[in-house]
Amino acid sequence: MLVTGDIYTLINYVGFINYLFYGVTVAGQIVLRWKKPDINRPIKVNLLFPIIYLLFWAFLLVFSLWSEPVVCGIGLAIMVTGVPVYFLGIYWQHKPRCFNKFIELLTLVSQKICVVVYPKGAEDLKMEDRNQDMEQQQPICQPPASKDKDAVGP
Repeated sequence: MLVTGDIYTLINYVGFINYLFYGVTVAGQIVLRWKKPDINRPIKVNLLFPIIYLLFWAFLLVFSLWSEPVVCGIGLAIMVTGVPVYFLGIYWQHKPRCFNKFIELLTLVSQKICVVVYPKGAEDLKMEDRNQDMEQQQPICQPPASKDKDAVGP
């Protein structure tokens, strides 16, 4: 299904899903404005703009489904493949220990293959800065400690 020689076909598959989620996001903005009007919003937009956007979005979505139903269907199938991953990884709370170990191993192997690591947190950076400061304050060459302080040489 995804093995195709044409990159534009893959872009069409994923583009439909992206466009679908853009509309769902804007609809979520309207729902939150209606159900939770008192929450803090850094940017407050007049509801007329999201409503107009959703009208155009619905027209284009229906037109896409009508003009290319196969491409839209394959895009939806690609999206649905993420549902089992969500239920196995996020929704299922009481997983067996062997399953968690497998997921950790899969994560580690994926990170090594893709050459990625977690970014350092602020606390890790502060501790690393302290360690570097301590290393800079210590002398490079320390004389060996002798057992007898009064001894003057060999």
